[in-house]
Amino acid sequence: MLPTSKALMVQGTTSDAGKSVIVAGLCRVLARRGVKVAPFKPQNMALNSAVTQDGGEIGRAQAFQALACGIEPTVHMNPILLKPSTDCAAQVIVQGKAVDAMDTIGFQSYKAFAMTPVLDSFSKLSSEYECVLIEGAGSPAEVNLRENDIANMGFAEEADVPVIIVADIDRGGVFAHLVGTLDCLSQSERDRVVGFVINRFRGDVSLLEPGLEWLEEKTGKPVLGVVPYLQGLMLDAEDAIDTKQDELDSSGSILNVAVPVLLRISNHTDFDALRAHPQVNLQYVAPGKPIPSCDLIVVPGSKSVISDLTSLREFGWDKQIQKHLRYGGKVVGICGGYQMLGKHISDPLGLEDYQLETEGLGYLDATTVIEKEKVLTQKSGHLHLNGKVSPITGYEIHMGVTTSKGVSPVFCEEGDDGLINSDNNIFGTYWHGLFDQPEALKLILEWAGLDDTKGIDLVKEKQRSLDVLADTLEKYLDLELLFPNTVEK
Repeated sequence: MLPTSKALMVQGTTSDAGKSVIVAGLCRVLARRGVKVAPFKPQNMALNSAVTQDGGEIGRAQAFQALACGIEPTVHMNPILLKPSTDCAAQVIVQGKAVDAMDTIGFQSYKAFAMTPVLDSFSKLSSEYECVLIEGAGSPAEVNLRENDIANMGFAEEADVPVIIVADIDRGGVFAHLVGTLDCLSQSERDRVVGFVINRFRGDVSLLEPGLEWLEEKTGKPVLGVVPYLQGLMLDAEDAIDTKQDELDSSGSILNVAVPVLLRISNHTDFDALRAHPQVNLQYVAPGKPIPSCDLIVVPGSKSVISDLTSLREFGWDKQIQKHLRYGGKVVGICGGYQMLGKHISDPLGLEDYQLETEGLGYLDATTVIEKEKVLTQKSGHLHLNGKVSPITGYEIHMGVTTSKGVSPVFCEEGDDGLINSDNNIFGTYWHGLFDQPEALKLILEWAGLDDTKGIDLVKEKQRSLDVLADTLEKYLDLELLFPNTVEK
């Protein structure tokens, strides 16, 4: 056991109940109160990931929570990361490094061994920080996953930490979710639940009060707060694609951008800056739906590039990209999308798929071989487009090694990265985060055809959103019950 009074675990009645957001908000609340705080998620299953300074890979949500704390993310904030490659298989990443690919049955037995690195990472964070805020995964009520659980109550019991349970009232059935979740727990697990948080509430809270009183009487647990539905915040998504956009600026020109949603799309947080830009109409195209008329198509990253390229063709998107280019449109490929724009992709070891090779779309003179060693690195350099140059920072996460011939749009100390074609209407790169810097985004939008481009600072928007979130939690949660020893500055 690792008993500690300096930790709190946030679990949820369902996936997407708001665990990641509540943890991020609490991280900012405590950081503003002068508490040295860090986020932690024992096990994460997501295709949105980030690279730490020491070249490790963690879930994107934990990197965002570290931003809320004002600290650099480390691999110990998410010691187990699962990146699904098929419906029944996933790449397993332990303390930042890929160790194997396992099917779901294999991982069930593997979980018995995974608790060791999970507790090791938690112990390291607990020794370095005054408080560790822990995020659960999915729901603790998934009784089929209880054996050797490292993600929810299994971890909470082993580490001896208190738990709060979050439920999303916007999806309905909030009281059934909370009571049902509690009933699925053992007595010792129920005992460590200190209270409930009801998330995403709309309307007059007085109408909810009879239900809150019933819930507290039924369970003997307090409702720690009712958090209102927040809109207009720029928060990193753990995995679900957020299709909501800020309001467009109707006074100027608008650039229409389409992102085809691959079946194994990864790091779609790349497009948050586009989604937030007042002059960009970003449209996510669902699998099998036609790509609409637009100015720019961005082919995103993928965890299973060959399989997703096969699906891309089955959906008819290859022909629609071809038509888009004939009509004067531009195309960008990011990571796996860059590989797809090349001539050939092979996976001789079958690391990502059973299909070992395929022809690419053929727009760029590049060939890719999927290799076992994963590239994980943070980078800085310069973007060159239309005779203009912009400084950029980003990160790479990929298993493919690409050999290319031609001119690159991206340069850094290690050399160039990517290709742009001679017609100046298609380019690809391995760099994630390419749109996040205001100058680079402005340059890309101008290249794609947007006139009088306005700037947007994504990092500043995220910081603003975190402060709004923290202000909301300060107002609506009983923080003095959760953190009695913190004093607001």
